[in-house]
Formats: sequence, structure tokens, C-alpha cells
Amino acid sequence: MKVDIVAKEIIKPSSPTPDNLRSFKLSLFDQLAPAVYGPMIFFYPNGDTTHHAFLADQQSHHLKKSLADTLTRFFPLAGRIKDNFTIDCNDYGVGCVEARVNCLLSEILEHLDLEALNQFLPFELDSTESSTDSLILVQSTFFNCDGVAIGVGLSHKLTDGATYGTFLKGWSATALGVGDTVVPLFNASSLFPPRNLSTMTSMALNFSKEKCVLRRLVFAAPKIDALKAITASPGVQNPTRAEAVTALIWKCALNAARSNSRILRPSLLSQSVNLRSQIVPPLPENTIGNLGAHISARKDESEIELQGLVREIRRGKQDFSKKYVKKLQDDAFKAITETFKEAVSMFKSRDIEFYKLTNMSNFPFYEIDFGWGKPTWVTISGATLKNLVKLMDSREGDGSIEALVILSEKDMTLFECDKELLAYASLNPSLLKLNPMRPMTPLLTSSL
Repeated sequence: MKVDIVAKEIIKPSSPTPDNLRSFKLSLFDQLAPAVYGPMIFFYPNGDTTHHAFLADQQSHHLKKSLADTLTRFFPLAGRIKDNFTIDCNDYGVGCVEARVNCLLSEILEHLDLEALNQFLPFELDSTESSTDSLILVQSTFFNCDGVAIGVGLSHKLTDGATYGTFLKGWSATALGVGDTVVPLFNASSLFPPRNLSTMTSMALNFSKEKCVLRRLVFAAPKIDALKAITASPGVQNPTRAEAVTALIWKCALNAARSNSRILRPSLLSQSVNLRSQIVPPLPENTIGNLGAHISARKDESEIELQGLVREIRRGKQDFSKKYVKKLQDDAFKAITETFKEAVSMFKSRDIEFYKLTNMSNFPFYEIDFGWGKPTWVTISGATLKNLVKLMDSREGDGSIEALVILSEKDMTLFECDKELLAYASLNPSLLKLNPMRPMTPLLTSSL
């Protein structure tokens, strides 16, 4: 498969940003976030193969116009980072790429090559381009007759998972003609003002550059129900879907790491959490910016068992709610500084097996409709950090979960053959066998 770039342009907001909004202040959480792009790819089938070229031109025009209209409301994302305090909102615009690929979307979905999916993204993984250039990059890749892939990258400097979801919902609503139903709120810096972080510059995190591999796992809803039943205990009587799946992945990954190293190191699982619902009073989900923190679950050197891991995951959530959130609201800078120092210490320690979890299983990404129906598949593929796990809902919408797991080559060799794991998960199943492609609706064609 070869993806050919056919056009590049800058999409600016369809109306100018008022002068009084030209300087946007970052929050304390934004200051600490890296200027890397968060990747997502949406795959949409096309029911009209007879007039494919004409339809592709329509889709491209519609995407760019609706993006320009969306940027008028999400104006900081059309700006440029000035420094670690400010975004210059002078309507510089966002990068938009159009591409063609001489194969069928159905071929991609039938035989998924996770590494090849990066060609549908308009940036290199782990790129820091957003520190000086576009905060959003978009690539529309049109397949030979049967669909389109929309690859999106939003700079982590201003977006966490919730902001990513809000922007996509806003763009989708605009494309459907109801853009005023999604209104972003830009008040995070008033709640968590930026600070001078010069004392923290010496604490930069150095992630492992070890060769890693990526695998996709699908946990069907009935399997998750069975997994929840065996992970339940008096301490956690009703594990969540994510807790049960996370515990199993953590156990199998840690078993693989211990088998290869022959050392019983303790392990730490760090999971990102949305602060909007934790703060008192809660913040609306459409509050823009980085408003996340990390909860930790720890496993000592003893034998690993699923119920114990679930208890540790739940205990980490409870400790976070009781301790960190109160500290955060009393003195945000002190709380964040202390937590950051602890994280750096753990990262630098070679005596801990560290795992990072991103859970996006409750985000409605399969509702993102640009005018021709819902996607047939959505993936958050990308990133190459060792011991990273990403969860999101599968397209069936029945409670199934799709997991992307990144481990070292040696650990993955053992992990993907673990019998306990494979009793509950399918390894990279074909998307067409699970659910045939649904053709696009004619809404876009009739509206242009």
C-alpha cells in the first residue's frame, strides 16, 4: 500500500478572531503538557462507487469548509504557540492534507497492518511540530472507490482526551449544520493560572527508546462479563469493564516482563483521569485544555492474581479522589509539583516495571458523522512508547473493548501467546468478519 499526497493547504477560520481574543493564556496543566500530536483515524465506507471521483471532491470540499467554520469557535487551535504562557490567536490556520491510495478500504479492514496505518496520519509519530506550527493537522485519504480515512492530530499542548472529543463533536455538528450545539469553554487558565516552571526544567522525562511492537486486542462483551465475574471480590464487588480488562493486560504483560528479566520487580500502573468530574463543583466536559491527572496502582514483588490487581486499581482511584483532588484545589501548583517530582523519580528508577494506561472507552467517537454516516472503524493507533496500553470502545457498541498494547519485542513474544489472555481476547480480528462495512448515507451528496 502506498499513500500519495496530492494537495496541501492551510485552512483558516471562516471569520476572523476578534482583537480582544488574539492572546490566549495557557493553564498550569497546559504548560506541563508536551507539544506532540494525539493521533486518531476515522474510516468511512462509500456506497457510491460509480461516481467516486466526484464524491471524493465533494467530501473534501465539505470537510474543509466545515473545518474552517469550526475553527471560528475553537479559535486558539488555529493559532500558534508563542511561549509556555501564551497562544497567539492570529488565525494562522491548520494544516490540511489530501491523499489518494490505490487500494480498497475493505482490503485494509480485512487484513489490518497496524504499522501501515501511520500513513493515514499527516505527521510523524512523536513529532513536536506543534511547538512551532499548526496545533491541528488533518489528512483525508481517499481509497479506490470504497471510502475515505480521516486522520487527525491535535496538539497535546492544549488538548486532553475530553478536549479532543469536544473538538471532534463540534466539527461533526458543524458538518451536519448544527454547529451551535457544541460550545467550547475557555476558562481553564482562570481556574489554574500559569506559573513560572523554571524550577522544573531539570526534571524532563526520558522515555525508553527500546524497540517496541504494537498489538490490537478485542474483548467481546460476553468475555468481559466473564472476566468481571472472576475479578470480583469482597473488596471490589462489581469491577468496571475497564478495570477487568486492564487487570488482565497488566497481569499478562508483567508475567512476560518477569519471565524475560528473571527478576521480580514491583510494578506501577499509571492511568490518566479526567479532572472535570472530580473537581468540586464539577467542570463542564466542554471545558477546553489539559485537565487531567494520573492515578497509580502498585503491585509488589509477590505473586500476581487478578482480584488483587483490580483492588489495587480501585484503591488508586479512591486515594486520588480523597487526597490529590483536595490538594489540587487548595494549592494547585504545590500539588502538581509534588506529583511531578514523584513521577520523575519513578520513571528514573530501574527497580520498577512501569505501565501507562490511556482509557478512552467512554468517548463517543463512533458518533462522529461529517455528513455521510458514522465511521465503520476508529483507531487511536500511533505512539511507540514502551509499556503503553490504550483502551476504547469497539464499533459494535455493545460494551466490547478494543485495546492497543505496546511492549518490547521480547515481552510481546510471550504476551501475545499467553493462554489466559487469549481465553478472553481475540488478537487482531478482521473488522469485516466482525461487522461488514456500512455504506455512507447520501446526506452529503444531497446537501451540496
